[in-house]
Amino acid sequence: MSKRDYYEVLGVTKSASTDEIKKAYRKVAMQFHPDRNPGDKAAEEKFKEAASAYEVLSDTEKKAKYDRFGHAAFGPGTSGGGGGFSGGMDMNDIFSQFGDVFGEDVFGSFFGGGGGARSRSSRSKGQRGSNLRIKLKMNFEEIANGANKQVKVKKHVLCTTCGGNGAKDKNSVQTCGTCNGSGQVKKVTNTFLGQMQTVNACPTCNGEGNTVTAKCTPCKGEGRVYGDETISIDIPAGVQDGMQLSMSGKGNAGERGGSPGDLIIMIEEESHENLHRDGLNVAYDLYITIPDAIFGTSVEVPTIDGRAKIKIPAGTQSGKIFRLKGKGFPEVQGYAKGDQLINVNIWTPQQVSPEEKIELEKMQLSANFQPKPIKGDKSFYDRVKEAFK
Repeated sequence: MSKRDYYEVLGVTKSASTDEIKKAYRKVAMQFHPDRNPGDKAAEEKFKEAASAYEVLSDTEKKAKYDRFGHAAFGPGTSGGGGGFSGGMDMNDIFSQFGDVFGEDVFGSFFGGGGGARSRSSRSKGQRGSNLRIKLKMNFEEIANGANKQVKVKKHVLCTTCGGNGAKDKNSVQTCGTCNGSGQVKKVTNTFLGQMQTVNACPTCNGEGNTVTAKCTPCKGEGRVYGDETISIDIPAGVQDGMQLSMSGKGNAGERGGSPGDLIIMIEEESHENLHRDGLNVAYDLYITIPDAIFGTSVEVPTIDGRAKIKIPAGTQSGKIFRLKGKGFPEVQGYAKGDQLINVNIWTPQQVSPEEKIELEKMQLSANFQPKPIKGDKSFYDRVKEAFK
């Protein structure tokens, strides 16, 4: 199922300001909020969809990548688009990360005494892990066909001893006495409009609902340790040098059960021995002899996926460009495909023997060897411009 455009999801334009995006997200999130639509799976999915859109459009760097590449900028290995909310994060993560967009007072007054939304917005599971960046080298063949890379990444990983909660054992975790496990404290104030109830994260347990009496020894209470993880990364065909891709939840593990950060993959394009890239097209310089240019010949040229034979017609001029349709790079997550452009260069010998010099001087006097460009021939500039359209 294709993803909807994030601007369409929030009902804003690409020129919308940060505040406009925030207000739009708040409006959509309120409309499809779980407490307003209990048991409605469709509304829940729209709520998650809006959170995914806001996560990308509210971040300057992610927004710039999305404007350039669309959903493909966050494609490999993710199931929820830019941040992966619909697949990589649950409802608690959304409330934990974006609860400030709604405001604590909104949950306290709008949703009344039910407490469902307040509990999710103020109760957090530790601290979210930071994003991690790596560089990944790709050769022309891998870029053209897409590739799966197994990469060992050094990072913070979940502590297997305590399972991420930072406690020495199950008896070292107790319910917070300040908030009685709710992770929040309520405050009622009298105003000229009546009583106003606000809900804030518990200062004793930082909104977690419990406290640790004895810390886990290996992780020293953080719930994570420094280690490594081998990650399988699916790279789509057609990526370009400098393009950044994102894998949700594959960054550093969070503290005390907090959600993990993302893994940002920067593509490094390895140079090819013979070919050069220009967008979706591939360029190759072919050198032929003067006799081959005069009489014509057949030659093999390298391509991204092997070799191809092309025919050089008799009388081919230097600068002639031949095109191999569909032998270039595919468009990322698209249907377009580039071509291979072959630029013919007639090799001029830099040294000749005395006998060769005599023969060449004879040919120089022949009328057939005098330059006679055809009037309709395109200039070099026109040929290049046409080839790279």
